[in-house]
Amino acid sequence: MSDIIQLLPDSVANQIAAGEVIQRPASVVKELVENSVDAGAKKISVLVTDAGRTSIQVIDDGKGMSETDARMSFERHATSKIRKADDLFALRTMGFRGEALASIAAVAQVELRTRTAADEIGTHLSVAGSKVTGQEPVSCPVGSNFSVENIFYNVPARRKFLKSNTTELNNILTAFERIALVYPEIAFTFHSNGAEIFNLRCGSLRQRIADVFGKKLNQDLLPVGVETSVCNIKGFVGKPEAARKKGSHQYFFVNGRYMKHPYFHKAVMSAYERLVPVGEQVPYFIYFDVNPEDIDVNIHPTKTEIKFENEQTVWQILTAAVKDSLGRFNDVPSIDFDTEGRPDIPVFDPGNGEASAPKLNFNPEYNPFKQSSAQVMSKLGRTQTGSWEKLYEGLDDGGAAGSLDTAGTDVGIFPLDDGGQGGTVADEKSPAHYQYKGKYIMTAVKSGLMIIDQHRAHTRILYEKYLAQAAGHSGHSQQMLFPEMAQFTPAETVVLQKIMPELSNLGFELSPMGGGSYSVNGVPAGLEGVDYVKLLKDMVGEAAETGTSVADGVKRKLALQLARSAAVPYGQVLSNAEMENIVNQLFICSNVNYAPDGTPAVCVLKQQDIERLFN
Repeated sequence: MSDIIQLLPDSVANQIAAGEVIQRPASVVKELVENSVDAGAKKISVLVTDAGRTSIQVIDDGKGMSETDARMSFERHATSKIRKADDLFALRTMGFRGEALASIAAVAQVELRTRTAADEIGTHLSVAGSKVTGQEPVSCPVGSNFSVENIFYNVPARRKFLKSNTTELNNILTAFERIALVYPEIAFTFHSNGAEIFNLRCGSLRQRIADVFGKKLNQDLLPVGVETSVCNIKGFVGKPEAARKKGSHQYFFVNGRYMKHPYFHKAVMSAYERLVPVGEQVPYFIYFDVNPEDIDVNIHPTKTEIKFENEQTVWQILTAAVKDSLGRFNDVPSIDFDTEGRPDIPVFDPGNGEASAPKLNFNPEYNPFKQSSAQVMSKLGRTQTGSWEKLYEGLDDGGAAGSLDTAGTDVGIFPLDDGGQGGTVADEKSPAHYQYKGKYIMTAVKSGLMIIDQHRAHTRILYEKYLAQAAGHSGHSQQMLFPEMAQFTPAETVVLQKIMPELSNLGFELSPMGGGSYSVNGVPAGLEGVDYVKLLKDMVGEAAETGTSVADGVKRKLALQLARSAAVPYGQVLSNAEMENIVNQLFICSNVNYAPDGTPAVCVLKQQDIERLFN
């Protein structure tokens, strides 16, 4: 029997390794920029074309490589960071396994121009599919210039599954931001298709955060800092009023490396308990400085998951540091014990004798039943007695119940496939309505008592309205007398430009002002009293999380976001005409029973159930 187990060729092994290390164009940017940081660069430039599909170029002014090092750098597991196994537990550099360049060269066409300060001539190296296709001397500045073209050209199945350019560019920007936030002493520039997106100058950590995410976020940050024998923590956390449902900027960094850590995220959010609404998130930028021997960064191919030796201790330190920051800067509500301007309450002194009990004055001879009914009616007056009769006008059979405007407890009482059924119920309802606790509209119908959730019903009405406008390009824009300014980060701007046609169809009019600023000149009609800027930020955050490749999905998300923001809130008092309008419009909708999120909007308390309550 012949042997069947063989060693894989290096080119195949590199492609398999690349499947873990190089998942998309953003992985290439991450690995190359991290190499530039490790090379001691003070200025790093990133240029991408077609979201990295066509080309990715990273230029730095680091120490560069010699001719031999340039050739060796593309070999698998060739590294300058490790000489023995113990070195793995004392690492403070970004890359160390020697897989990045080998993995990139296995799935793309790579050109490298590099020179060290000691050399007069640099090296030009060309690699494609793990094979060196050319090497020659070249004149170039000190540092390295990597050009990666046609990623996954030899793995068409993986290239096919790349997302849209908007999604891939957004992922590249995310990877770029994670590195730029750690090294404020390094100047970064980023260009996409020739347009400059980032130009980050050297400065402080707070200045770098403001340059990346906008000056408005800078106003909402509180400094955090603590030094212990276990770890040192520094950074910034957001004020409670900076909490948002979508798109909050939350970052953990350990020894200069970005990490995901749900356990520490809970530690930060526990400090905001009862300070922010449930479901909302606050921004934070937390930087850990830990002894390398106490962590393991080699448990994940992309090194975004890091294992700590004493997580519980770090949890307690982190929570205490955040709470201390919130307390020091008076961002936690406190009880004011200042007694200035308040009456002094004297201290009880037993020596002054017993305190007298308070006396109650009343007339023991008073009897309300001694007055005759004629006397009572004469006090009310003729004009007032006449008004009693008006209360009973129209109260024939079932008229008393008809003064209520309600919805029901049997969900799904109105068939969705019978267009006439909804209209029949609407015709049978009482013209008078009753609002219960600012939340429910109640009205009498033939089958009993109908109860409508006013917010959910109005959300359903507006949702279908905005969806029809987006589909038919018929959204009416209401011009703003004083346009507001909305500031977006570069990553948010990419998503905004993608969904801009849908926003225009809904009625938004935005004008770019440069630097990620947009002037909100018009908004959809019917959004009075809504924070337009916050609404736009939430919609962009929603689109970024769910992806923007399907236009219909984007339309539904935008329509739902608009409807939720513009619908009448709970607690708003409605007139009878307003309640009548909501009821009539609801029964015109394609789905009467449910809000867009699937929660019930209408129910009916049947007549026999009401009568059973009085038996």
